[in-house]
Amino acid sequence: MAASRRLALFDLDHTLIPFDSGREWLLFLVERGALEAAAERRYLESCRSYLAGRAGLEALHRAVVAPVSTVAEAQLARWGREFEEHVARRVPRGTLALVARHREAGDRCAIVTATTRLVAEPFARLFGVPHVLATEARRVGGWLTGDIEGEPCHREHKLTHVRRWLAAEGLALQDFERSWFYSDAAGDLPLLEAVTDPVAVRPDDRLRAVARERGWPVLGTADVAF
Repeated sequence: MAASRRLALFDLDHTLIPFDSGREWLLFLVERGALEAAAERRYLESCRSYLAGRAGLEALHRAVVAPVSTVAEAQLARWGREFEEHVARRVPRGTLALVARHREAGDRCAIVTATTRLVAEPFARLFGVPHVLATEARRVGGWLTGDIEGEPCHREHKLTHVRRWLAAEGLALQDFERSWFYSDAAGDLPLLEAVTDPVAVRPDDRLRAVARERGWPVLGTADVAF
């Protein structure tokens, strides 16, 4: 089947990887002495506020990006390559195999994540995924600001990002004979409902209930070797 007729989309955190990529990035920089330990603590505080509904994705993004806003792009690129090596051992064999099956079938593959691109791209390289749709960090004069550029790649905006990416290549979701989206979170329902083959991976309670009601596949720990 032609590559342009099948599409495989993957959420990142708690789907392809069983951990929070933003926290892992900050811990990596703290361990190498590039950041103070307070950076990771502030991120965890932002996570708690987000889960409690007191803060939005913007707070999480700023907690990840702002600590490196004064770092030159070349240094960030070097850290990104080192981070890729650092987390390689923590990427589950099961999800590596899952993505590899789609790639080997000729499917067009993309990671679609709320994570900032700075952190998402090292994981895309590890999985061999050529396309990354992520939350974009705003730059001023070539320097990161901690703010988000445009719409975050989050919740209903994930579908917007996918449609925009495909449109730039002269495609639309309906052009694909089959399309998959793998996710752990009910917040991703807009994109899950837009593909032909939604798949819940270690889903939260709400997504698990929806998946069971609609007969969607549910992958658990054993299925993806977490």
